[in-house]
Amino acid sequence: MDLTGTELVAIRRLLEEAFATDEEEAFTDHDWEHAIGGLHFVLDLDGEIVTHASVVQRTLQIGERPVATGYVEAVATARTRQGFGHGTRVMKAVTDHIRDRFDLGGLGTGRHQFYERLGWQAWRGPAFVRTSAGLRRTPDEEGYLLVLRTPTSPAFDLAEPLSCEWRDGDVW
Repeated sequence: MDLTGTELVAIRRLLEEAFATDEEEAFTDHDWEHAIGGLHFVLDLDGEIVTHASVVQRTLQIGERPVATGYVEAVATARTRQGFGHGTRVMKAVTDHIRDRFDLGGLGTGRHQFYERLGWQAWRGPAFVRTSAGLRRTPDEEGYLLVLRTPTSPAFDLAEPLSCEWRDGDVW
């Protein structure tokens, strides 16, 4: 099912409000572009979209090994609806989807505990972005990246180098 224009507007508003508390973390047009091309997971209560997450396909590399990754973007729950398990409900569906369809899950967050209880693990190795000029270290992202092992994940050590492809805005 495709999202309607009204639903897209509601999701964008939800995301802007959720990330509005910190100018550095404000939800940008690039963030929207990163999220919009994915599969959307939406929780609608009484005609109101209260939680959203999307999964986009990316290729992360562990060391030099490319891994088909379901990358989680734009996770938010309306402020007035937080604390009722809505985010957990949506992220359980996201996690199940990634385990069924990808070799790895990935996301960037400062809220490790929320995701770790769902099976996500903090990446401990160095992080890079792949550019036309080669690998470029992204040290500001280190400590914020989490991965989800799936039944088809290759064997890896969480301390290996991890890289993503270049994209406008936040590369991770």
